[in-house]
Amino acid sequence: PPDQPPSHTPFLAGPQIVLSVYGPDFFGHDVVRGYGAVHVPFTPGRHRRTIAMFVPESTSRLQQFTSWLTGRRPEFTDPKVVARGEGREVTRVRSQGFVTVSFNVM
Repeated sequence: PPDQPPSHTPFLAGPQIVLSVYGPDFFGHDVVRGYGAVHVPFTPGRHRRTIAMFVPESTSRLQQFTSWLTGRRPEFTDPKVVARGEGREVTRVRSQGFVTVSFNVM
């Protein structure tokens, strides 16, 4: 019916913070340690959010070994992949811990 909004209308959740965490590997190469995203709260006050971090993985054992040896591990080149989540269901990822963020909203 025309008086009801369409069910496929996307919900606009507001701004997000996208995290990309890097650190050294065994050989001293700077590699991605995790990606994550969180929506910024709208309501005034102090807010704590725990963000689940994840990293993309190689699809084969040979790629995993080559990545480990060269220090060139799989990375997302576009932060929108992390923020939107579209297409991530076909990407192999591994959980990589959590990051806690505090917001002070005025």
